[in-house]
Amino acid sequence: MYLKSIEVQGFKSFANKIVFDFHNGITGIVGPNGSGKSNVADAVRWVLGEQSAKQLRGSKMEDVIFAGTEARKPVGFAYVSITLDNADHALPVEYDEVTVTRRVYRSGESEYQMNGHNCRLKDISELFYDTGIGKEGYSIIGQGQIDRILSSKPEESRELFDEATGIVKFKRRKNTAQKKLEDEKQNIVRINDILAELEKQLGPLEKQSAAAREYLKKKEALKLCDVNMFLLETERVQGALTELEQKISDTDRELKETTGQYENIKKEHARIEEELEELNRRLDETKEAASRAGLGRQQLEGQIEVLKEQINSVRQGGEQLEGRLKNIAADVKERQEAREKLAAEQAELAKQLEAAASVSGEADARLQELREQIEAENTAAEICKNTIISLLNERASTKGRLQRYDAMQEQAQIRRTELNQKLLLAKSSEEEQRVQYEGHLKKLEEISGRIITLSEAQREKEAEAEGLRRELGKKNEELEIGQSAFHRESSRLESLRNMAERYDGYGNSIRKVMEQKKNVPGIEGVVADLIKVDQRYETAIETALGGSIQNIVTENEDTAKELIEYLKKNRFGRATFLPLTSVGGRGGFAKPEALKEKGAIGLASTLIRADKKYDRVVQHLLGRVLVAEHIDDAIRIARKYNHSIFIVTLEGESLSPGGSMTGGAFRNSSNLLGRKRELTELEENVQKLEADIREARLQIETLREQRRERRAEAESLSTELQRLYLQQNTAKMNSDQAKARLDEIIEGYSGLRKELSEIEKQFADIHDSREAIFREIRESEEQEKQNEARIETAQGRLTELKQSEAESIGDNEKAHLNLAALTQKAGFVDENAARIERELVRLHTEEQEIHEGMQKGNADIEAKEEGIGALRKQIEDMIARSERLNGETAELGGKREALLTGQKDFFTKREELSDKQTRLDKEVFRLNSQREKLEETVDSLTDYMWEEYELTYNTALPMKQEEDMDLAALKKQTSVLKDEIRKLGDVNVNAIEDYKNISERYEFMNTQRNDLVKAEETLMGIISELDTGMRRQFEEQFARIRVEFDKAFKELFGGGKGTLELDPDADMLEAGVRIIAQPPGKKLQNMMQLSGGEKALTAISLLFAIQNLKPSPFCLLDEIEAALDDSNVNRFAKYLHKLTKNTQFIIITHRKGTMESADRLYGITMQEKGVSTLVSVNLIEEELDE
Repeated sequence: MYLKSIEVQGFKSFANKIVFDFHNGITGIVGPNGSGKSNVADAVRWVLGEQSAKQLRGSKMEDVIFAGTEARKPVGFAYVSITLDNADHALPVEYDEVTVTRRVYRSGESEYQMNGHNCRLKDISELFYDTGIGKEGYSIIGQGQIDRILSSKPEESRELFDEATGIVKFKRRKNTAQKKLEDEKQNIVRINDILAELEKQLGPLEKQSAAAREYLKKKEALKLCDVNMFLLETERVQGALTELEQKISDTDRELKETTGQYENIKKEHARIEEELEELNRRLDETKEAASRAGLGRQQLEGQIEVLKEQINSVRQGGEQLEGRLKNIAADVKERQEAREKLAAEQAELAKQLEAAASVSGEADARLQELREQIEAENTAAEICKNTIISLLNERASTKGRLQRYDAMQEQAQIRRTELNQKLLLAKSSEEEQRVQYEGHLKKLEEISGRIITLSEAQREKEAEAEGLRRELGKKNEELEIGQSAFHRESSRLESLRNMAERYDGYGNSIRKVMEQKKNVPGIEGVVADLIKVDQRYETAIETALGGSIQNIVTENEDTAKELIEYLKKNRFGRATFLPLTSVGGRGGFAKPEALKEKGAIGLASTLIRADKKYDRVVQHLLGRVLVAEHIDDAIRIARKYNHSIFIVTLEGESLSPGGSMTGGAFRNSSNLLGRKRELTELEENVQKLEADIREARLQIETLREQRRERRAEAESLSTELQRLYLQQNTAKMNSDQAKARLDEIIEGYSGLRKELSEIEKQFADIHDSREAIFREIRESEEQEKQNEARIETAQGRLTELKQSEAESIGDNEKAHLNLAALTQKAGFVDENAARIERELVRLHTEEQEIHEGMQKGNADIEAKEEGIGALRKQIEDMIARSERLNGETAELGGKREALLTGQKDFFTKREELSDKQTRLDKEVFRLNSQREKLEETVDSLTDYMWEEYELTYNTALPMKQEEDMDLAALKKQTSVLKDEIRKLGDVNVNAIEDYKNISERYEFMNTQRNDLVKAEETLMGIISELDTGMRRQFEEQFARIRVEFDKAFKELFGGGKGTLELDPDADMLEAGVRIIAQPPGKKLQNMMQLSGGEKALTAISLLFAIQNLKPSPFCLLDEIEAALDDSNVNRFAKYLHKLTKNTQFIIITHRKGTMESADRLYGITMQEKGVSTLVSVNLIEEELDE
């Protein structure tokens, strides 16, 4: 396999279409600086998938498109295509020839093609795996990459060796496997979490399921027992109720007779009671008056005693106050004496504080002075240390400069020898290359005229293509807008469909019923789905329907009954059904003349559309509702017909018969009637958008085809222009070349002599610099000794100062402690003085309050003694009144005793009748209670059976057991069953179905997990196999590269040694590679210490070693030998020829030795400023032959 051709158009400086044809061997590409030679390497790297604009010497990818010149407009695209001969099928495709193409437009569009078919970048990358070809391979080495190979860190050069050892494809497979493995692990973790959660549910659910089955079994047995107990107990209670009714009748009759007798005696008793009541009233009044008189006397005597006690208390309080006054006088005197003592103590403490503060301030100043001296000494010592470090750093830098001057002197000596040799060679060739100029001028003018004509035509085609591109861009924008609208409307349509299917906006019971529509064929639908309304009338009709809009229309009453049973059984709520067989109109519209009123639109039933079979339902719901334009119209019509019509307005207000009005703002704008209309509108809109998108795509495809045609025409003109430019450039180059060569020889003479003179001057400068460096080193060592002496002196002084500082700190602390103690003591004295002042004020206040209290007490005593005299006079009057009342009480008591004696026989008879009446009444009450209890028992049994099983006595009779039943045995059996059910605890009857569902899900997830675990094990095995294979292959191939590198190094350097080392502490598959070189006659040294030429030759040795071991089909080298001298260029060229057996080389060069070794040469020049063109190969070859 080898590279057959490169086709370039609009790429960087190649504005026109240029085709490079290649053959096996070495092809050289030459031309002056800036002519665009390196753009050939960039083009190959770009077409192979380079995504970094920086690697292509640009800032953004658009920079690869020809940007235009002063005379040319920018082109609209860049195009590069390479063709490889694949006759040996080194690439894993069936084609004998493989063409890879990449194209990018200014609009941002980009495409890759393989043999004319669109493909992905990944397809191209995978095609060239393990061939050395690719944007990251070793088949394209551009300017600066030689230095980067050696200057990079060991781990950064690893990529080159991975490609060379052939493990890149395995690493990528491993990365893919690891990513899949990580995904599998994440899936396993997720499934394990799900399984763990399911396992937590399964155990309890299994128990709950078993308990639920047991519960249902026992519940059924309990039901049978309860039913038979209910039947037996009901029969027993009915018999007992019949007996009770007879007893209640007999007892009630006897109670009525006794009650009549008792009423007669009661009347007589009432008369006697009235007389006794009058006597008792008078007697009570007399006794009460006597009692009040006695009580008043006692109260007055108590008040006298209270006043006496209060006088004694006041007198005793006065004695206590006089004693307190004496105590206060003594306390005041004591506090005044203490205040005088504290004042003297405060004055003494003030003097002591002043003295202590003075001592503390002097100690602080002395300590601060010592610390400043210590800081000064530390600073001086630190400056000396920094100076020594700076001297050591400068000395190391100076020694480094000395080494560089040694290396420069050695290189200058080598260069001087080379220049002398070149001067000898140049003197032998001076009179060659003179004429060949005027003959080509006329031909050049003819070609230039033709080029102008074709260029104008090409620009027109390109302008047309650009116009089509802009129009295409607009169409694409329109298409994107249309697609966005299509997706938005489709999403809304899908959302509305889902809402309609789920019956969102309807009650829960409605949704549950509509879910049964497939199972129950008699369901017609909800009212909102069965009628159609114009948008204008939607609000009015929905208002008219109200809650009836969610009514469910059924085929007949049986369907409605079945659905009601379904709602009741599952406790889903309530719903209203409209069976077609029973729903009818409610009569016609009572006021047909109202339809002609101003503002009246018509009956609501006439404003909707529905299937004919729903006419009765429509008439039933809307046949008597009038629709009006506005609320004012509705009010006017309602008033006219005495509020006897149900009216709704277009805005949703309603006026009911009787005069009530309903209206206001709706909480949202959605409605059930509008949903179906909105669905239809959205479907039509989506279909229209879809048709628009299809039309837009057809227009875009047409524009693309027209653009391709214009581009093809422009490319055809470009090919013809290329041919003319090639002829023009060849003629121009032939006329200029001879003169350029002669000028080059003349300039070479003076340049060589000037360079030789500069080298001699360089020798003198190096000698002077070396002497200056030796002087600097001696001066630096002397300064270092002086600074060390200064540091030692400063250290001694610092020791003394720190000792003084420690003593000063001790004195300072003592002074501070003394000052703090005195300050605290003075605070205590001040606080005591303030306290004594507060106590003196308090004592004076208390003394004044006592004097005032004593005066007030004397006045109270005099007032209380006057009150005692008045109270004694009132007591004498009350004693006389009490004696009079006692005489009246004795007289009334005699009369009362006489009446009571005559009532004894009457009370005996009344008590006998009352006892009998009470006994009969209790018996009636007891019998009624028994009857009520029996009736309650029947009701309780009936309620229990209905609530528990929804059974009545009649519906329970068919479940009666035929064999003889014992109530006690049934009760015992029921008790046992209830106890067993109670022991089961809370039972989840849904657990049976839940357990079945979760068990099935657990089995499915467990199977998935097992499959994932197997996949994980398989991936780990693949990764392990890849690691083993990569290690083996890398170890073998790396050892071979090391051997080949040493061979190539020795051959290119003429001796020496080159080796490669892996980082011993890292994994072999990730370890960095260190490149070590030992040129002949030198010690083994780091790459950074080599000269530029030695670095370049070392990198070339490594690349040639890799090519020896694993040849790439072709290798493109961009001026990699630029840093080599002529002798090394010759070795490079010689070695290059050895490699052409397996590798095709394309070399971009300026070096004569490399050009001479090439089998074929291409010339790149810029005849037109900013535009690279190709010079005729044959002419160049002829010229070289001459």
